[in-house]
Amino acid sequence: MRPKKETDGQEARSFIEVARRAQIVKCAIEVIAEVGYAQASLALIAKRAEISKGVISYHFKGKDELIQQVVEEAFTLGDAFVRSRIEGQTTAAGMLRAYIEATVEFYRTHRTHMVALLDIWSGYRHEDGRLRLNVTANEPELADVEQIFQFGQLTGEFRQFSTRVMTVTVKQAVDGVLMQMGVYPDLDFESYTQELVETFEIATRKEG
Repeated sequence: MRPKKETDGQEARSFIEVARRAQIVKCAIEVIAEVGYAQASLALIAKRAEISKGVISYHFKGKDELIQQVVEEAFTLGDAFVRSRIEGQTTAAGMLRAYIEATVEFYRTHRTHMVALLDIWSGYRHEDGRLRLNVTANEPELADVEQIFQFGQLTGEFRQFSTRVMTVTVKQAVDGVLMQMGVYPDLDFESYTQELVETFEIATRKEG
């Protein structure tokens, strides 16, 4: 029996269907992290989930829709994790520190998600070869971080600088952790995070 349509146009799914979709997404993330996006066939994902390919086809129109769900889950989880840490802060400096610490912590605790997302980022393409995901996918996060810098300048906590350039710089810095953890399994996340926090405290603070 196919899902009913709710009045807002969204499909109403049963608890069983929601649970099955979540299982398939989880297995897709694990398979992509292990063998890469290109090799992560529906057959391999189905094998990991101990279901038939037909079950995947029932819940997802194809690999593209499944990959889109994987990407959405990674972004949604990350946003909720980091936002919850920032919301309790009352100063721009505190918000910036919380953003850096929470982002690195999310990468550490969701390694499989991030390894899969990195591979999807470079391998998920249109038929003409163009990347389906690009830097614009990070714009909502960048906008939130830039607001922190703007708030800090408004309150006098931060010196004057290009908030856009500083935003891109801090984003590139925290994302550098992804590359490091892929190469160094024993990466010292605590020290890495502290260095990032101190670096941007120095870069943003108002002298005098």
